[in-house]
Amino acid sequence: MADDRQPTQEPRPRATFADPKEIDDFVATLGRFERGELDAEAWRAYRVARGAYGQRQEGVHMLRVKIPQGIATAAQLRVLAAVVEEHACGYAHLTTRQNLQAYYLRPADLEPALRKLAAAGITTSGAGGNAVRNVVACPLAGVSPTEPFDVTPYAEALTRHFLRHPLASSLPRKFKIALEGCAEDHVATAIQDLGLRARVRTGPRGAERGFAVTVAGGTSSLCTNGAALFDFLPAGDLLLLAEALVRVFHARGDRVNRSRNRLKWLVRELGFDTFRALVEAELEVVRLAGAPRLPFAPDAAPVEGEPSLVRPRPLTPDGIAGRLRAQPPRGLPIPPPWLAPGGGRDAIDAFVKTNVRPQRQGGFAVVTVSAPRGEIAGAQLDLLADLSLAYADGTVRFSSGGQVLLRWVAEADVVPLAERLAAAGLLRDGAGSAADVVACPGADVCRLAVMKTRNVAGLIEERIRTTLGAAGVETRLPVHLSGCPNGCAQHHLAAIGLQGSVRRVGERIVPQYFVLVGGGVGPEGARFTQLAGKVPARRAPEAVRALVALYLAERSSGEGAGDFFRRALDRAKFVLAPFEASRPEELTPEDFEEPGGGGSFAPDVKASECAA
Repeated sequence: MADDRQPTQEPRPRATFADPKEIDDFVATLGRFERGELDAEAWRAYRVARGAYGQRQEGVHMLRVKIPQGIATAAQLRVLAAVVEEHACGYAHLTTRQNLQAYYLRPADLEPALRKLAAAGITTSGAGGNAVRNVVACPLAGVSPTEPFDVTPYAEALTRHFLRHPLASSLPRKFKIALEGCAEDHVATAIQDLGLRARVRTGPRGAERGFAVTVAGGTSSLCTNGAALFDFLPAGDLLLLAEALVRVFHARGDRVNRSRNRLKWLVRELGFDTFRALVEAELEVVRLAGAPRLPFAPDAAPVEGEPSLVRPRPLTPDGIAGRLRAQPPRGLPIPPPWLAPGGGRDAIDAFVKTNVRPQRQGGFAVVTVSAPRGEIAGAQLDLLADLSLAYADGTVRFSSGGQVLLRWVAEADVVPLAERLAAAGLLRDGAGSAADVVACPGADVCRLAVMKTRNVAGLIEERIRTTLGAAGVETRLPVHLSGCPNGCAQHHLAAIGLQGSVRRVGERIVPQYFVLVGGGVGPEGARFTQLAGKVPARRAPEAVRALVALYLAERSSGEGAGDFFRRALDRAKFVLAPFEASRPEELTPEDFEEPGGGGSFAPDVKASECAA
C-alpha cells in the first residue's frame, strides 16, 4: 500500500544502492546451509559480509544496515522503522560508522527484511566481514561554516566504486574510509585505513580541490595514528588512490593471523617507505589500465541547495505522543524516560542551547537529535521521517555519535520542531556532553563483549544530570563506553573512555572498567586515551562524575576536556583512586555484581564474528 504521508517528489534524489539479485543469492545460500550443503563456517563468512551477524542469543541475528554517508530519506526511514518493528525487536542501534543495527531477527526474517530494504534503495552488502565498509562522511557536510567544499559527493563516489567491486569483499580484513571537510574532525579520519580531509589550493587554473590523505590508522589492539601519505591529493585522483590502496592491501595483507591483519599491521611490518613505494607503483598500474573517474568534474561536484519540498502539515504533539504509545518497543528493557513525552519551555530552551547550531546558509539551523546510547525505537524513526518532511529537507544524517541530524530547519521552526521532538521522547539536551554517553550495544547482544554497557551508560548519564546540573550538560566532554577492547564505541578517542574487563579476586570475578582519559582528534591527528584507573563496574558512574567535576573545577580558560586530562593525568589518577578497590578487603558484595546484570557476575564471551 502506498504511503499517503509521502510527498510526490523524493527529497534529495539518490540512485539505489541495492540489487535484488543479491537477495535472491542470499536466500539460495541460506537454503543450502539449511539443507546441509554448506557448512556453518562458510555460511557464517557469507552472511557476515552481508551484514547478518550471530548474536549472543542462539538462533537470532543482528542485521547491520549500511547508510552511506549517514544519509537516509524520509521514505527510507519509514522502511527502516518497518524492518525494526516487524522483523526485529522494535528498536535499533545507531553505530559510530553511521550504520543502523537491528536485533533479534530470526532466519525467516532475514529475507523479507532485506527485500524491504532493497525496495527503498538500501543495502547491507559490505556492512560486515572483510570488506570495504560503509564510507563515512561528516554529517555537517554541505552546511558547515568551516568546510572548503562539501565532501558528500566524493564520499558517495567512493561508496559506489567499491560496492560490488571484485576485490572489496574479499580483503584480508575490513577497510575503513572517512571524509571530513570541517575544521573539527567529526568522523575521526586519523583512525581510518583511508582518511581524507578536504583542502583547496591555488593551481594554474585557479582554485583546485583535493584532500590531505592519511592511511593505516586504527584503534583496538594497536592504537595507531594514520600516517600522512599526501599533503594534497587532487580530487580527480581520489578513486585512483583508493583503488591502488585496496589492491595493495588485497595482495599483501595477512590472511592467516586475524589479530594482525588490518592495514596498520601491514605498514608496521613493511615500513612506511616500502609501503608508500608499493602504493606509488600500484598507482601507475591502475593509471595505465584506465584510472577510475569521478562521475562529475573534480572541482565542480553537485552542490546542495535549499530544499524545495511541498511540506506536509506537521503532526501535533498530541498526535505524535499517541502514535508513540501505540508502538511500544520490545526486546531489551528501555529506560522509561526515553518514551516519556514532555518538555516545557525550560527543557526546550536547554535543548536549543546544546543541540541546535546555525548552518552556513543564513536563516537555517541544524538540529541534533541525541538518542540515548544510540538506541532508537522503530516508532521514533517513523516519526523522524514525518518531522524531516515537515521541518527539514526530507532527509536525516546519522552521526558517528549515535545522533540524528535534521538539517535545513528554518530558524523560526526550531521551537515548533522541539515541541514535537519532546512528544516523541527525543527532546534530549546535552549533545556531546558527559550526559550523552556513546556506548556500544555490549553483552546484551554482542558475542564478544564482556560487559552490559547500556546499563552503566544510563547510570552515568543520570549521575551527571542529577549532580552536576547545567554545567555537566552544557559542557562538551565526550564519554565513550565499550564492552571489550575492540572499541566499537571509539573509547580510545574520548575525553573519558571506559573499556569493559574483569578482575579475579580469589575465586570470584569483579566486573570492572578500565578508565582511560585524554583522547581526541584534531589537526595533528588522533590523541589516544591513557589509563587512569580500574574501577568496579558499579562504581563507574560515580568515578566518571568525579572526573567531570575535576575538569569543570580545574580547567583553564578555553581548554578542551581531552587536553585537560592529558595535562592532568596524575590528578585524574588521584581522583579515581578512592573508587579502585585494589585490595580484596576494600571490595563490597555489590562490587561482584554488574549493574543491571542480576546477581553475581559471570563473564560469558563467545567466539567473535568480527573477522568472518
